[in-house]
Order: sequence, then C-alpha cells, then structure tokens
Amino acid sequence: MFDFSFFDEIHDRTNTSAIKYTDLPEAEKMPVIPMWIADMDFLSAPAITEALKRTADHGIYGYGEIDDEYKNLVIDWYNRRMGWKIEKEELLTMPGVMFGVTMAIRALTKENDAVLICQPVYYPFSNVVINNNRKLVVNELVLNNGRYEIDFNDFEEKIIKENVKVFLFCSPHNPVARVWEKEELEKIAEICLKHNVYIISDEIHSDFIFEGSKHTPISALSEEVKMKTVTCIAPSKTFNIAGLQASNIVISDEKIREKILKERTATCYHHLNIMSIEAVKAAYKDSEEWLEGMLKYLKRNAKVLREAFPEDYKITALEMDGTYLAWLDCRKLNLSGEELSELFLKKAGVWLHNGATFGECGEGFMRMNIACPTPVLEEAISRIKSVL
Repeated sequence: MFDFSFFDEIHDRTNTSAIKYTDLPEAEKMPVIPMWIADMDFLSAPAITEALKRTADHGIYGYGEIDDEYKNLVIDWYNRRMGWKIEKEELLTMPGVMFGVTMAIRALTKENDAVLICQPVYYPFSNVVINNNRKLVVNELVLNNGRYEIDFNDFEEKIIKENVKVFLFCSPHNPVARVWEKEELEKIAEICLKHNVYIISDEIHSDFIFEGSKHTPISALSEEVKMKTVTCIAPSKTFNIAGLQASNIVISDEKIREKILKERTATCYHHLNIMSIEAVKAAYKDSEEWLEGMLKYLKRNAKVLREAFPEDYKITALEMDGTYLAWLDCRKLNLSGEELSELFLKKAGVWLHNGATFGECGEGFMRMNIACPTPVLEEAISRIKSVL
C-alpha cells in the first residue's frame, strides 16, 4: 500500500504547460491556490512513469495501435472491480471521453433532436449538445437533506414533452459527488426503455468510489439496458494521465457501434498515441496499489473539508460518495456568482469553479478539487475561513 507521504509531497507544476497553473489570476495579497479544473496534484503511479520512460528511451515515436493486451487489461479491470463483463468487440478507443460522447450524440440523433441532461452537471455536456445543433433539455437535480436526488417525475415528463432521444448521464456525478444507488439506476433505465431513449453514460469517475458506496455501470443492469447504452470510460482521471488523451467507449449493440465508428472515421482522428497506449497498460496492469492508497488519501481530504465546513457553518461541504470534486453550498452568504468568485479568488486566493457554470441551479455553490496534498487543502481552508 502506498504511504500517505507519497501523496503529501508538494510538486511545483508551474512552467509545465499545465492548464491548472497557466495564467494564474491574481489575488490581493497572496499567490493563488488553483483548485478549479479536475486535474490531480499527485504524481501518477510509478509504473506509468516507468512505462513512459521506456517508450521515450526507445527513441522512435511513430503511430501506435492497440492490441489484445490493451483490450484484455481494460476488460479485466472492469470485471474485477465492478463485476461488469465487456466483450472485446464492444470496446472502441477514443482520444477523450467527451470526444466519445460527441461521436455518440452525432450517431444517435440528428439536428434539433432533444438530449436530456441532469443539472448541475459537468458543463461540457450542455456545450456538446448545443454546439452540435441538438435541443438541450434540462432536468434539475433536487437537493434533499444535503444529498442530490433525481426528480423522476420531471425526468419522465421532460422526456415525453420534448420527445427526448438521448439521455446524457453522469455517473458518478460531477460536480455533486453522488454515486448513484442501483435502485436509482434501475428507475432511470426503466423510464428510458419505456420511451425508447438511448443512454450515453459518462463514467470517467467510476474508480473514485469511497467506502460505503458502490458504483454500478448502468449498462450492467440487464441485457436490454446494455443494448440501449453507450458507456464512456477512461483511466485518465483515475491515474492522472488526462494529458495523454486516452479513453474507451463500450457499445454492445452492433448497429449503434457501426454508426459511432462511422462518425469517428469521419473525423480522421481516433488512434491513440504510443505514449497513451503504454500508460493505459501500465495503469491497469501495475498501478492498482497506487490507486487504493490514493483513494484512502482522498477520503481523508474529504473528511478534513467536511469537518471544516459543517452544516451549521456559513459554507457547507456536502457529503461525498466519490470523485475528488467537492461541492460547497455557499448560499448562506447571499452573494451572486460573480461576488462568490471575487470572494474566493481575490480575497482568499483560492481558485474554485463557480457553481453557476454547471447550470442555473448551481448558483450559490462552488466546486473544489480536493485531489491535492492535505497541507495545501488545509491552507486553502484557512484562507477561506479568514475572509468569512
């Protein structure tokens, strides 16, 4: 098991072309702590670094292609950890999860077709629907006793009224850190099957599950659900290798798979590079121990944050089932989204993601990335409390 000291180490990421640390905005009196984008400040697993070094040392960086070892490692990972059985022919590679989502939307809908999302949610969801000239339909999640739930009555009403063709699902949910219960997934599937709605499920955070919660791939519910679902998965968030651009998409229905393949081929952009291929293999083959240590570390960070901002405080950190993205309820401060950003960034020197970015119902909330050394998190908490 990886010692916590491995994750406690602080690494200077400035001048590394990291988006998180590029063009940092200015605070009033101190350097800014960036905790906005979903990018961890931990070193990736040593096995991945070694694999990349071996590939770099070879000195030839030509085109890459995935092989049976790659597919077998992905399939084995999801079977062992989630009980989800994937067949080789169901697995396609994509250079990123949102690229895969886009291909699926283009394959399963035509212009002006309606696509449903549950907000607050990862903001590229709405962008990809609108930018591909599809109709965006929003079902707002309901915050009930500190926990977000799906309003299933509204969910089904919107599907019927707007003639929804695709439900774009986030599981586990970003930004509210929900790991959906099996019963909730079954209700979603029941409604979608009833109204002939395809499910595109973004499950990029499915490895970030805290003790007491269990992730169930929605595709694993039944054969019928599987044939109506496209699942997007990746090791990129799990092992902090998002910059290497590697993801996978699982499509059981052969006709849907052919449609998505056609869309992917039309882009002339689908091969993974040789660095990403070797990183994925090293991740799924030799990095599970690193992941287990990191999850325990994240759970501790979530506890530190929760205790710092309890329910009776001016800001509340909602309970996290998983992910490393905390959702802060700041509504008691009675500030606009712009004023909240000003407070956290300019006054406290902590760069968070404004909740309104994730939908109108995110107004008054802020998203915080807690995948950082605990001393950095504690410093950010201290700064926020000092300006409150």
